[in-house]
Amino acid sequence: MRFRMPVLLCVVLMLSGGCASMRHGRPIVGGSVIANPTGTISGHVWTTGGTPLEGRRVSAISLTTSKQYEAITSNDGGYTIQVPKGRYRMEVEQREGDQSVRQPPDDHITLGDLDEAVNFVIGR
Repeated sequence: MRFRMPVLLCVVLMLSGGCASMRHGRPIVGGSVIANPTGTISGHVWTTGGTPLEGRRVSAISLTTSKQYEAITSNDGGYTIQVPKGRYRMEVEQREGDQSVRQPPDDHITLGDLDEAVNFVIGR
């Protein structure tokens, strides 16, 4: 009986920790894991008609080290990549018949940056 309260507290903490990994009700999909991320790049991949593209690999490539940080788009075409500070070239996976209509410019990440709306548009 005396262990009931600590066990209940532990269960509540574990459940609330799972909620902390959610973003707007959706989990952050895949991606590279780095020990000390200092910034985040996020955005969407759409067709020219506005349809989200799920399952596309998005890469942030360091212009200094050429190291790649990646994520896979979710069902709404969204992605999130944690990266160390630096300058990055953004790329999205192209499939047969795809043409890049809008490619984001190089991105500069500093300590604590959250660069949202780094979006791609793909013509099909």
